Amino acid sequence: MLNAPLPHEEGCNIIKEAYNRGITFFDTADIYGNKHHNEIMIGKALKQLPREKIQLATKFGIIVSENFQFGVKGTPEYVRECCEASLKRLEMGELKKLVEEGKIKYIGLSEASVDTIRRAHRIHPITALQMEYSLWSREIEDEIIPLCRELGIGIVAYSPLGHGFFGGKAVVESLPNESLLVGHPRFKDKNLEKNKVIYARLANLAEKHGCIPPQLALAWLLHQGKDIVPIPGTTKVENLDKNIESLSVKLSDDDLKEICDCVPADEVAGEREVSALSKYAWNKLKMAGSATMQSVVASSFTYAAAKNRMLGSHFRPSTTVNLSRTLYRNNTHLTMRVVRCMAEDGEKEPLTPITESTAPQPKPVTPSPPPKPKVSTSFSDVLAFSGPAPERINGRLAMVGFMAAMAVELSKGQDVFSQISNGGVSWFVGTSIVLTLASLVPLFKGVSVESKSSGLMTSNAELWNGRFAMLGLIALAFTEYVKGGTLI
Repeated sequence: MLNAPLPHEEGCNIIKEAYNRGITFFDTADIYGNKHHNEIMIGKALKQLPREKIQLATKFGIIVSENFQFGVKGTPEYVRECCEASLKRLEMGELKKLVEEGKIKYIGLSEASVDTIRRAHRIHPITALQMEYSLWSREIEDEIIPLCRELGIGIVAYSPLGHGFFGGKAVVESLPNESLLVGHPRFKDKNLEKNKVIYARLANLAEKHGCIPPQLALAWLLHQGKDIVPIPGTTKVENLDKNIESLSVKLSDDDLKEICDCVPADEVAGEREVSALSKYAWNKLKMAGSATMQSVVASSFTYAAAKNRMLGSHFRPSTTVNLSRTLYRNNTHLTMRVVRCMAEDGEKEPLTPITESTAPQPKPVTPSPPPKPKVSTSFSDVLAFSGPAPERINGRLAMVGFMAAMAVELSKGQDVFSQISNGGVSWFVGTSIVLTLASLVPLFKGVSVESKSSGLMTSNAELWNGRFAMLGLIALAFTEYVKGGTLI
């Protein structure tokens, strides 16, 4: 979002490399890249990966006008429109089925104030909250983090490297002209010069710990609690590997305090938001409007598996902020759909799956068992005059009657009417009762013929039995009555 997008082929390669390193969760948004570039690219990448092992999230809610003015939108009509469009671009037929099956059960928010979180949580439990959180953006520590822990909400920390500021000296010294960060307050003029001092202090501290600045910044964030998941981005495989290596950086309480002291919040120069989005920041708009909660399309086992936070990794390798953002988990099967807050919106970093929280997570939703087939024991139903399976049973009886009539006709030369008058009625009624009861035995046990997919007595086979037998009996009666002869 903040930098130029990568070509599709290059972006797909990075996604595949990430998957090869144990990353199975990829995050995107409909606003990333011109004309939904990012979602389309991820759709292409997914064709080259085992889809059943991939978890995917996408978001919507931010709108951009023709003159590049930002806004937010969360009306029900817009949510549905965006969801359908993203599913199509991502080629997510299976995900659409989950939507149709009513498995959108988990709710998340992005850039939401304390008041909005509480209001939303009263309506439906909030599972994940995406907020900017890094060494130089720690505003959420006073109220947001304690509230989330009180309510059992996991925190997804976007821009954990300060929009790349702690990513390396090259980012600090110069930015590409096409990057939106050129206009970011913390990267401009005197503010940048002041912030370079902070970077230098962190670089010296990183050397002390035998790592590089981005690894120390990520390690600090990973030590803030198991309910906090940082999601950095990357455009290169080597940087992806370096991010993963931050998992091996171990810090003591004294180390964490020393890192905080080298990046004091009051020395960070510049606002954390670009001017176009600052009015949507949670701390600038605490009481504005209602927030449209983020809807997460999740399979029923999603969050129960989200406990291996320190496995694999927890970052979003994004091939620029425009490419896929990825949360590293080894065994978390998360499939989500995210909607931006309507009134309290900030950066465009994506929301990712919930991590393990200090409070219990919502229980997975299990599909209700299929209803048992309706079985009637009334006299008329047992005789197959009505009820759940009359045509199947009648079909079986008609075929038995037709075959019996043919057999007697061939052996004794009697037509069907003579057979009936010579005691055939009692024989037919007795046979009907026996076969009907035999046919209903599986129904009484909760098994219907419709549930069978193969065999001689399937639903379709018995239907055709009845049709053919009825045609045979009509032909038999017509031949004997009209022509006065026999069918065979």
